[in-house]
Amino acid sequence: MQLFNTLSAEERAELIDQSGKQRLTLSFYAYAHIEDPKQFRDSLFLAWDPLEVLGRIYVATEGINAQLSLPADNFYAFKDHLDTIPFLNGIRLNVAVEQDDHSFLKLTIKVRNKIVADGLNDATFDVTNKGIHLGAKDFNTMLEDPNTIVVDFRNHYESEVGHFTGAITPDVDTFRESLPIIEEQIAAHKEDKNLLMYCTGGIRCEKASAFFKHKGFKNVYQLEGGIIEYTRQVKAEGLESKFIGKNFVFDHRLGERITDDIVSNCHQCGKPCDNHTNCANEACHLLFIQCDDCKEIMHNTCSVECLDYIQLPLDEQVRRRRGIMNGNMIFKKGRSTNISLKEIGEAADIAIAPKVKPSPRQRIKKVLVGKGEHYYPKAGVGQFSVEGELKLGDTVLISGPTTGDHKLVIDKMFVNGNEADTASAGDRVTLNLPFRIRLSDKLFKLPG
Repeated sequence: MQLFNTLSAEERAELIDQSGKQRLTLSFYAYAHIEDPKQFRDSLFLAWDPLEVLGRIYVATEGINAQLSLPADNFYAFKDHLDTIPFLNGIRLNVAVEQDDHSFLKLTIKVRNKIVADGLNDATFDVTNKGIHLGAKDFNTMLEDPNTIVVDFRNHYESEVGHFTGAITPDVDTFRESLPIIEEQIAAHKEDKNLLMYCTGGIRCEKASAFFKHKGFKNVYQLEGGIIEYTRQVKAEGLESKFIGKNFVFDHRLGERITDDIVSNCHQCGKPCDNHTNCANEACHLLFIQCDDCKEIMHNTCSVECLDYIQLPLDEQVRRRRGIMNGNMIFKKGRSTNISLKEIGEAADIAIAPKVKPSPRQRIKKVLVGKGEHYYPKAGVGQFSVEGELKLGDTVLISGPTTGDHKLVIDKMFVNGNEADTASAGDRVTLNLPFRIRLSDKLFKLPG
């Protein structure tokens, strides 16, 4: 039986592009008692792999947490399979606000101790004894009640770019940190306040609602389906969105825009901005907010040290980062000494600026001349399929959602395996690069 991926992310992305099929990105979760998570995990892989499901799924004795994508044509076959599992029969599927065919490139199903790490060791805590679910309309109504406390059970880097007005936004890096902090903060209101909570898709605040009921809070409510389902209902029912800004997501998009409000700043210059990026220095990879101007100046890095680092020869970069394990440190921008203008803690309840489109004269005139095909780590080169004309001396921009934006002047290139001065449509070009490219990257020619 095949219970693992046989294709690399690059090979999978190429197959997705060649298929021409639209894919749906969606998520769901369910708290349930699963006696044999390993057997359950294997059965899911065998059922989902033929349906071309890709994603990141966690299974534990307490339930399942899934973020995935699949061809739209296979949606009903996938749903039919879920309905054969008693505790997933009729489960609500949260479809992403914004779609991207490359949101996931592997099917990863892992067995974990818990689907949401909570740091609790209490055998009497029943995670299925949850709070009352509220739809968008009722959630908005309760938000207006002065007797309501609303809590964001996401992490600081998520609430920083978008949140419900008036929400408590804990300065935490993980969900487990938020539980004792919030319990202490609202301990005096176990009986006299409505405790209203939310998160991205519902999984964290559902566990939180069960936790606070376990701790003796009487009036515990949660947003059904989280921000994702709230946004869908707001649009479908013509309601006012009380959520402002962006909803942070954990795939390469790093965010879905909910409203045009910008409630955060660039961590390097302070300009209104809500675009997360990862530092281009692979030994750092810090998640932080960076505007387009700083991205161009800093070449998608978070500090002068990282900027200097990516200018080193590729083999030296690889040597220096050998053995470095970043783990979840990439999310700790609030603890980073590299970021000077970070803002953590209490989130803004009003927009710093509206999201605006740049005027035509602000846009860089660029011409698409190629698409990323492959990256060869040992050689330190990226390969592109060429769709236009390219020659030595051209200034080019390599751009992608994960790679960021990198400008360079072509001083040497290989065309179809041979060193050459020019390339034409249909050729394959390799360039010496100090960074990794992805299949989603584009190669643009800039005016000289």
